[in-house]
Amino acid sequence: MVNKNRNIMGLNGITGFLLATVGLVVTVLALAYLAYTTQVKNSTNFYEVVNAKDIKSGIGGNGSKRSDHIIDVK
Repeated sequence: MVNKNRNIMGLNGITGFLLATVGLVVTVLALAYLAYTTQVKNSTNFYEVVNAKDIKSGIGGNGSKRSDHIIDVK
């Protein structure tokens, strides 16, 4: 049996290859953009440590919480 419905522009041919390539490139660019915006957002978000002398080590479950000593400046 010969498959007479084959053609070069089928989704499993060049078109499928181009769709997969464009999809991967768009995904990589979107992830890179999200990584960049996250980096910019976090690099400008400063914090201040308060009561630094009261920070406990946390050994034995007696440690202090991070939120008790770190305050966002923004």
